[in-house]
Amino acid sequence: MKSTYLKWAAFFFALFHIYCNVFASISELWLSAIHFGGFCAICALMNNEAQELSNRSISYWINIALAGTAILTSAYLILFEDALYARETEYILSDYVFSMIAIGLAIEFTRRTTGWFMPVLIILSLSYILFLGRYISGVFSFPGLSLETVLYRSFFTSEGMFGLTAQISSTFVFMFIIFGSFLLKSGAGDFIVQVAQCLTRRITGGAGLVSVIGSGLMGSISGSAVANTVSIGVITIPMMKRSGFSARFAAGVEAAASTGGALMPPVMGAGAFVLASYTQIPYLTVIAASALPALLYFLTVSYFVRIEAKRLGMTPVVEENAEKVSDVLKEGWHFIIPLTVLVGFLIAGRTPTSSAAFAIISVIAASWLSTKPMRLTDIFDAVVGGVKTMVSTALLLVAVGIIINVVTTTGIGNAFSLMIVEWAQGNLFVTLILVALASLVLGMGLPVTASYIVLATLSAPLIFDLISQSQLLSALQTQDIPSNVAATIGLFGGDPVVALQEMPLEMKQLIRQEMIDPEMLTGMLLSAHLIIFWLSQDSNVTPPVCLASFAAAGIAGTPPMATGFTSWKVAKGLYLVPVLFAYSPLISGSWSERIEVFLWSSMGLYALAGILQWHLERKINLQIAVLLLLSAVLLMWTPFPIYYHVAGAVILFTIIILQNRQKSVPVITT
Repeated sequence: MKSTYLKWAAFFFALFHIYCNVFASISELWLSAIHFGGFCAICALMNNEAQELSNRSISYWINIALAGTAILTSAYLILFEDALYARETEYILSDYVFSMIAIGLAIEFTRRTTGWFMPVLIILSLSYILFLGRYISGVFSFPGLSLETVLYRSFFTSEGMFGLTAQISSTFVFMFIIFGSFLLKSGAGDFIVQVAQCLTRRITGGAGLVSVIGSGLMGSISGSAVANTVSIGVITIPMMKRSGFSARFAAGVEAAASTGGALMPPVMGAGAFVLASYTQIPYLTVIAASALPALLYFLTVSYFVRIEAKRLGMTPVVEENAEKVSDVLKEGWHFIIPLTVLVGFLIAGRTPTSSAAFAIISVIAASWLSTKPMRLTDIFDAVVGGVKTMVSTALLLVAVGIIINVVTTTGIGNAFSLMIVEWAQGNLFVTLILVALASLVLGMGLPVTASYIVLATLSAPLIFDLISQSQLLSALQTQDIPSNVAATIGLFGGDPVVALQEMPLEMKQLIRQEMIDPEMLTGMLLSAHLIIFWLSQDSNVTPPVCLASFAAAGIAGTPPMATGFTSWKVAKGLYLVPVLFAYSPLISGSWSERIEVFLWSSMGLYALAGILQWHLERKINLQIAVLLLLSAVLLMWTPFPIYYHVAGAVILFTIIILQNRQKSVPVITT
């Protein structure tokens, strides 16, 4: 933002949000409407600045008109909502006009911020619920609703534009993005890179590990893969190239590591707040369960870095006057205070919004313990920067509410689940593959948060049902079956497998509640949503549309598509770790079970990384690859007894020891 007036407008708009989230009691519908109208206006005025339009340009005045129209539209909902209810929701001309304008603004501003895919999806969704559904046969057939009903549900209720996702945007997401902006403005980014350098200096492939650690820590604050790539990549990619890594590999590692930032607690981006609200699982539980899987992902990326460094014959280079980690921590320890405050308030039971507010205050206070305290101008710039960062996310989360309204109203989500059930024939693994493919297709046009929202609405209940059914079968085979459950199963022939396939969903749910611990059921629900949340991140690194990879390629000066394929390989944890969610207690088990799965899987993932790189301590051959695959299966397949895992570990470490005794020939690449 260049204009002083626009900066002040953004500043006061942010203060309004903070006041409403911390102190005021305002209608969620009104807050969401103001949130939408304000960000539409800011986006339009920012467009004037970005294109450097003069006040003689037609486009300049079109943007001014759009900004004013957005504000009037929000005001209309607030001023005339009661009048509409007094008419028993019977629409008049002005209701039609402003409802259609609101939807039109959502379409136009998502086009400006995220491209054409989202607007086309909104138009198709509205066409389907209005008239297109009646021309489709089969499970996706829908007779259609009247224009008045669709507009009312989209604009005036909490089921459409100003529904759950808009409420999340105006509360949790907004506060945490402002918090992240304050952290970055205070200098946390430089501190993170310095700590990462100190920790990895003596390790093989240390420059690449700086990217992994730095991007993970930074991403946990920003929650955006692209922003993470741009902010950290300008430091880490040249550093990796200087140390001997190829430019393409350096860019691929940065994109993959930055993508993992959205998986790393405590913030995890907008999608984590949507997940917590969808499942009604406390946010603290979500981030606690996500910690070990996130570490597994970053370990996988680190394995690729180490193996590539071994392949190139790289050795650690330690500078004589290198800065010590104790000196870095002594100088920047105050950056740890805000994160400690945030987690502390969450553990104490405060809401995420109030916790974020206290964390923001702690950033300012902690900065005065350093040599560069935040002044009023820094605070102002941090707030304005947060609002600017929030623009595209806010408009997207409001607009996606239109699609969610269509999905829930028409029942297309159930139809989608039935289609997957028919294709997968009740097989959980095949279902995961189909959902991953759907995620990839959606990710070609939708940002990761929108992709998660759409896929969670469509397929999360199905994945949860399949995961819990597997656990239920195990419980029926190992536990004493209550008489009422035995009688129910007897109605369907007495075989639990056949009975669970044939009985109605409601009956299955009652048996599930009877046989499975409620805490474990919550873990299974979280597993289902985290599977989708992780798979939705693949659009950052998977060609043909991989924005984080393209951003890294721009910094490294490498071909975008080739960089995309490299990052796709390095980010394999996005596909491997979610399989553990479905088939192991990594999310739903006790902490001892989770740690056990983590330890064995961390070794199994190293074996898989060696196969994908065709190199471990040195180049492998087909026989070693088969042994590594066997080792990975023995280590990662949870139903195996512990001595199977031990056997897998023995195979892996035997290969490592034998290869270390042989001389490896460095590979020179350009």
